Amino acid sequence: MVETYDASHITVLEGLRPVRERPAMYIGSTDTRGLHHLVYEVVDNAIDEALGGYCDLIEVSLGSDGSCTVEDNGRGIPVDRMAQYDKSALEVVLTVLHAGGKFDKNSYQVSGGLHGVGVSVVNALSSWFTVSVFRDGLVHEMAFERGDVTTQLSTRKETDGEMKKRFEARYGTEVPFTPRRLTGTRITFQPDPVIFETMDFDYDVLEHRLRELAFLNSGITIRIRDDRTGDGATFCYEGGIREFVAHLTSGKEVLHDDVIYLESEDAENKVEVGVGLQYTRTFADTMLTFVNSVNTREGGTHLEGFRSALTRALNNAAKKNNLLKGLSTPLKGDDVREGLNAIISLKIANPQFEGQTKTRLGNSIVRGIVDSLVYQALSEYFEENPRTLAAIVEKAVMASRAREAARKARELARRKSVLESAGLPGKLADCSEKNPEKCELYIVEGDSAGGSAKQGRSRIFQAILPLRGKILNVEKANPHKILKNAEIQALISAIGTGVGEDFDADRARYHHVILMTDADVDGAHIRTLLLTFFYRYMPELIERGYVYIAQPPLYRVAKGKQERYAFTEEEMRVYLREFGEKGISIQRYKGLGEMNAQQLWDTTMAPETRVLKQVNIENASYANEIFEKLMGDDVKARYDFIRRHAKEVTNLDI
Repeated sequence: MVETYDASHITVLEGLRPVRERPAMYIGSTDTRGLHHLVYEVVDNAIDEALGGYCDLIEVSLGSDGSCTVEDNGRGIPVDRMAQYDKSALEVVLTVLHAGGKFDKNSYQVSGGLHGVGVSVVNALSSWFTVSVFRDGLVHEMAFERGDVTTQLSTRKETDGEMKKRFEARYGTEVPFTPRRLTGTRITFQPDPVIFETMDFDYDVLEHRLRELAFLNSGITIRIRDDRTGDGATFCYEGGIREFVAHLTSGKEVLHDDVIYLESEDAENKVEVGVGLQYTRTFADTMLTFVNSVNTREGGTHLEGFRSALTRALNNAAKKNNLLKGLSTPLKGDDVREGLNAIISLKIANPQFEGQTKTRLGNSIVRGIVDSLVYQALSEYFEENPRTLAAIVEKAVMASRAREAARKARELARRKSVLESAGLPGKLADCSEKNPEKCELYIVEGDSAGGSAKQGRSRIFQAILPLRGKILNVEKANPHKILKNAEIQALISAIGTGVGEDFDADRARYHHVILMTDADVDGAHIRTLLLTFFYRYMPELIERGYVYIAQPPLYRVAKGKQERYAFTEEEMRVYLREFGEKGISIQRYKGLGEMNAQQLWDTTMAPETRVLKQVNIENASYANEIFEKLMGDDVKARYDFIRRHAKEVTNLDI
């Protein structure tokens, strides 16, 4: 123990060292989500140029060496010297936190990269990083390693041949050559394997985000190319948010043909609001929110304002047109949002994001602005489109009646449940620990696996809930039918949060809800059904990090008294080589019930040896799209998805 504590014990992390010491503070995590966040930070800089009217082309390339290149045709990062730093502006932007044009209101009226740390953070967390700035017919270049300059700024004149080649790569050979359109910035970086748990960029995730950006910035062309696979795509949507909503509802039966598009502005507070919405005959709602093209997946004040305006506008318009006959109470928020697909996009001069990863908008004034603007615009729309209003209200009234029926079903279930008197669902084997942070709930399929799990668990902190067969597909079913399902009732009662209006994540009885299914096709299907339920009815449990997937082994390899458990076929082959080929027994576990209690504990349930995958919602719209493809009514979309990803499947039993 240190006996004295003085100034010599104080450490100052200068330059970009704080980023490398605590990367999660800047990019959220060092897993796949943080890896992709690096790309988003660089792309967001290019989008800011586009928002200012200086850029209409952004290109993203994934290199076969694990690198990523982002190039735009904006103005190019300034390269002249900054006297106070005795360095070029380019070097300052790339090596100093909170440095950039986002703090100068004359440079950017609207910006997503508000904190000014994005591109410097990418530099700090890359094993190598190069930048080329094209301005005034000159090429300005620098190189870095882990945030440190390795090649000082150099400037050279670009040859006519180089310019023409770059122009044709951007615009093709049919567009007349114009040197003025050749300004911009090209950044190439390779994430540092010392920092990141994975180095594999997911093309689908990036493609989805870039498509979003193209929808939100009409007229801008965004390209992505994957040199590893040859995949590529180009996005440009003149219809903007309208086309975005149409994309969300593609493959669904819509309630009204036209996308409702609303656009309004509060000039005094410099807030522009764009909203697109369309109702479908499904039961789930999808509402995606953006601020200056940043995906605010946790919502915020703009979403609160929209919800309030929608509920108020529909109730008032319905009442005025005498469309609420038979209802004793006004329509509630859940009623008017059933089947809704909406995009809410804000452009605001000074957004207040919560955290560097910008997942929630905090400006309190925005709530009232959005509420007022959207309410006025919707009221005018409903006045001019009575048939659309009638169709939406009819669905909302049906949702209200179904909600009331579901409420009565929940109350009946509560009265019948043993929960009120002494405990929980009869099939639940609960744990003795009462602190939810220490408690785990294993959801297993079938009595056989449930029996092994109950025998093998630690009764102190692990609870077991066996489910019979496959639960209802909540993506297709009516909420009333869902809440009458016995397996779902048991699940809701065991977790303790309630659902719908009764949902309260703070009442969760377990902070580890672990899906433990067989390692076969049926097990994967059951796991997907359960994940769909959690995503649609208890999404906050996923957002809080409470939902996990257990990883049971596929093989037991034994020789004499030695044994190894393999989770993949490749791992099994490693153990075969380790043991030699004689006298080996191999057991293939097709189901959890084939393991005895001790084996299940040792491999899948013991905290010291098990592997759990935490479920998170990296991108709400992407997650929503995947759930709809896998569990919805659009068979063709599901077929296309399976065909595209079939080669990625391993350990498939048919």
